[in-house]
Amino acid sequence: MRRLWAAAAALAVAGSLTGAAVVPEDPTDPVRAGEYWLDQYGVRDAWQTTRGAGIRIAVIDTGVGRDPVEFAGVVDGTDVSELGSPDGRTPIGGMNANHGSWVASLAGARGTGEGRGMIGVAPEAEILSVSIDISGREVPVRDQIAQAIRWSVDNGAQVINMSLTTNTLDWDPSWDEAFSYAFDNDVVIVVAAGNRGSGTTRVGAPATIPGVLTVGGVDPSGTASVDASTQGITIGVSAPSERLMGVSADGTLVQWNGTSGAAPIVAGIVALVRSAHPGMDANNVLNRIISTATPAAGATSRPDLLYGYGLVNAAAAVSAPVPPVSANPMGDLAEWIRLYRRADADPVPQPTSGPVEVPPLAAAEAATEPPNPLLPTEESLRYGSLPLAAGTIASIMVVLGLTAAARRIRLARESRTPSRPPT
Repeated sequence: MRRLWAAAAALAVAGSLTGAAVVPEDPTDPVRAGEYWLDQYGVRDAWQTTRGAGIRIAVIDTGVGRDPVEFAGVVDGTDVSELGSPDGRTPIGGMNANHGSWVASLAGARGTGEGRGMIGVAPEAEILSVSIDISGREVPVRDQIAQAIRWSVDNGAQVINMSLTTNTLDWDPSWDEAFSYAFDNDVVIVVAAGNRGSGTTRVGAPATIPGVLTVGGVDPSGTASVDASTQGITIGVSAPSERLMGVSADGTLVQWNGTSGAAPIVAGIVALVRSAHPGMDANNVLNRIISTATPAAGATSRPDLLYGYGLVNAAAAVSAPVPPVSANPMGDLAEWIRLYRRADADPVPQPTSGPVEVPPLAAAEAATEPPNPLLPTEESLRYGSLPLAAGTIASIMVVLGLTAAARRIRLARESRTPSRPPT
């Protein structure tokens, strides 16, 4: 997401920002002519209703440059990396240092005056510049993100843009509290889906966090970008991610690619919706964005893994009638925490009533000594020894009777035998 851009010829930045509400555009300006998304995605039509006045967009990125007049809308900032300046306006990150400036210019650049120069989707919105170091040289990235979100919320952001990815589905538990803090304070968080060309084959955190609006990327024809986007079930809408423009920290204009640019286009549209409907909560703002999206020609379902609910439509999101909702259509982080961080989510249950009287148990019988296994028991005498003794005695009596009878027979025979005469 951070690695794909094509440098274009530098264009001089001159002139001053006028104070007029709407400055007619110069039809000969090649910069405005190159911002094809302003017409194709209904941004100019939405400007008939609002240009984002009264809304603050926090850009959590590498820092937004100080000098270019396009960044006159930056009103505050901070650094959470310990590498930048306290106001978040010193670009950090080596070769990617201009990334935050490019992102901010798509969301809210003010132009160079007289209807010329790059203009953002919400040119009257205020920008907060929060500089981070995605490599985490001094402060771990997890801590930077958590601190950046809290600072943004505490300093009035109604929209937070995060054009970054961790390339992993999971996120540190410390982000649970930070993102919940933003949602509890009615803030919309817009994040980039990531790019295949940068090695992101599927969305990663923070794009996997329930409740955020994840943005996929399409080419100028509205077809899912091969390199400058990725896929995932959490994609909410799609926006241009190729042949984008961006103002660098030194005022140089460049052309670049990536969902890092698609996200701030959508963040700007969110600012337009919030400006046009100041009493609308974040859940209904998100619902407007996804409900009014134009179905993508290449989508096979809604939501789709590549396009989400479709191509974002600024004019419809601002003005179309949309039924209200009571929940975040992009998911419920609190419920996710309850299910997957269960050990930390709920307090230990407390008793709700007093003790219950239980009647005492009956006294236990006195313990008796176990019988001696060598002595006969009552049962063994009754059913074993006594019958055996009776049977034995009966057998002896029968034997004695038979013996006596045999002796009498033998004696009777002997008495009847005659004596033989002498010879």
